[in-house]
Amino acid sequence: MNEQMLHKLKVLAESAKYDVSCSSSGTVRRGKAGMVGNTVGGVGICHSFAEDGRCISLLKVMLTNYCIYDCAYCINRRSNDIPRATLSVTELVELTMEFYRRNYIEGLFLSSGVVRNPDYTMERLVRVAKDLRTVHRFNGYIHLKSIPGASQELVHEAGLYADRLSVNIEISKEENLKLLAPEKDHRSVYAPMRYIRQGVLENREERKKFRHAPRFVPAGQSTQMIVGATAETDKDILRLSSALYSQPTMRRVYYSGYVPVNAYDPRLPALKQPPLVRENRLYQADWLMRFYQFQVDEIVDDAYPDLDLEVDPKLAWALRHPEQFPVDVNKADYEMLLRVPGIGVKSARLIVASRRFGRLGYYQLKKMGAVMKKAQYFITCSELPMLTVNELTPQGVRRLLVKKKAKGGDDGQLTLDFGGGE
Repeated sequence: MNEQMLHKLKVLAESAKYDVSCSSSGTVRRGKAGMVGNTVGGVGICHSFAEDGRCISLLKVMLTNYCIYDCAYCINRRSNDIPRATLSVTELVELTMEFYRRNYIEGLFLSSGVVRNPDYTMERLVRVAKDLRTVHRFNGYIHLKSIPGASQELVHEAGLYADRLSVNIEISKEENLKLLAPEKDHRSVYAPMRYIRQGVLENREERKKFRHAPRFVPAGQSTQMIVGATAETDKDILRLSSALYSQPTMRRVYYSGYVPVNAYDPRLPALKQPPLVRENRLYQADWLMRFYQFQVDEIVDDAYPDLDLEVDPKLAWALRHPEQFPVDVNKADYEMLLRVPGIGVKSARLIVASRRFGRLGYYQLKKMGAVMKKAQYFITCSELPMLTVNELTPQGVRRLLVKKKAKGGDDGQLTLDFGGGE
């Protein structure tokens, strides 16, 4: 790699780091003779973890950080005086293949600033994916950012070569999007989302008739919303997320705490640091909607439009509904066990499977992964003499748990894995 190429890579990788919607889960394509790479185990995410626990890497880069738009929240906005660079299609394809051959990466996440017009930019992104697949026989993971406003034909062609496509909503309310990005609107974002959804559903029907029909965006689509740049409540954000998840092809909604990269713009809030705790609470609430059978109106409503920053969303719900507790773990159904703070999906399944052979007590629950320091206030079992939320009152339980968290750290509340004990 010569010095000029290295400079371009540094500039464009730095410009791409603010986009967090780059998951590679949902596609499995094994290695084939005469082809390079594979996606077994959902590999291809930038310094994160695959479904089997492996740390995996992805070349996360922009094709160019020049942009015709002047979005207030974006580091690559037209009016910013920052280093600019552009990779040609050939340069990016060769860079990806060389990095893969040296075992630096397992896939590609490619986005771009918008140059000339959306179709011109989208056509160049499609050419990168097409050349990797058809010329270099690259069989690894590819995630492309679909450009808002791009034509249906280009979005459809991109879906034939990419494992996942994503279109970022950025701001959940259009009036706030217009305030910070006057040249954008939600219509241009939702249109490619609709094209992707139509393509996936049509491809499913085609594959029922023709077994070897090429797959269209096998890992579905994702999107991202910025948190804290405008005055949206968590209720506004989560209700939009819930509506998006009702669509069959939306796999993930990502939440990105606003990073004050353009502090000089008076339209933006004066933040000393990104709202990371709020971002994490949104991910936890998102997890409850996707895996814990919670409805969005149970998590946030008109009375509680924002998530509690001191406690996780499931504990906050439980404290607001003490009439639902205590739950007898030896009798309660699976759905109710999922609503107990400290009991996760894995623990709830183990409880349901194990109690057929005998009554469960404190130590059995602990071995199953239940976080008893929280669960003990919301359950009854064969050997749990502790006072419950009804005797201690929700305020009393809250004080005890927040006090314990303050003494011993956050008790894992800033993690996103609820599999064993949330």
